[in-house]
Amino acid sequence: MRIVTISTGTAAPLFTPTPDGRQQTVMSAIRKTPRSTLDRPVALEVATLGFVGDEQADLTVHGGRDKAVYAYPLEHYPTWRTMREQATKIDEPLPHGFMGENLTIEGLLETRVWIGDVLEIDASSSSSSSSSSSSSPTAPPVRLRVDSPRYPCFKFNARMGFKHASKMMVQSGFSGFYLEVLQPGTVAAGDTFRLVAGAREVTIEEVFRVKTRGANRELF
Repeated sequence: MRIVTISTGTAAPLFTPTPDGRQQTVMSAIRKTPRSTLDRPVALEVATLGFVGDEQADLTVHGGRDKAVYAYPLEHYPTWRTMREQATKIDEPLPHGFMGENLTIEGLLETRVWIGDVLEIDASSSSSSSSSSSSSPTAPPVRLRVDSPRYPCFKFNARMGFKHASKMMVQSGFSGFYLEVLQPGTVAAGDTFRLVAGAREVTIEEVFRVKTRGANRELF
């Protein structure tokens, strides 16, 4: 399991349609830009409230200690590209971070991660001091606790460019998940992580299914 891309973004106006066909403007930080990639694995600092330089516009549903970092599986990207092309006739690769995630990860899906599990990321070698002294202490691993699924809203529809995108996320279960920062530090694209089991009572996928039951109708 590894981090493929780290993305951040700031709050900016997002144009969304109203039920009567007009346009409204809301603030959103869903548009993330890749800052650390496999080709350019820049080490970035993640603090208690998330990555330095990243913002959230609506702290009632994003951000804060419990939802400081949003992770999304790389494996879902091909499906989203297909669904978007079918809905909009636009066939183009989706850049990592397009789902609004901070961490685009590989090797861990919603069905395999439980609430309370912890992602332990070894300190990035690219974040090491230029000093190679053997006496320098080794940085502890960055530790991110799995908190909850991401629940889609009208902003996700606007980002994807079609009005049924939220419903597609509910139907697919491709929600991604929020993480609480237990141990801050620096991480970079290419860093591997291991999953430390928590209580293992309920998976992200199970929580998402229960809490979005009936949302297929409500999201239209």
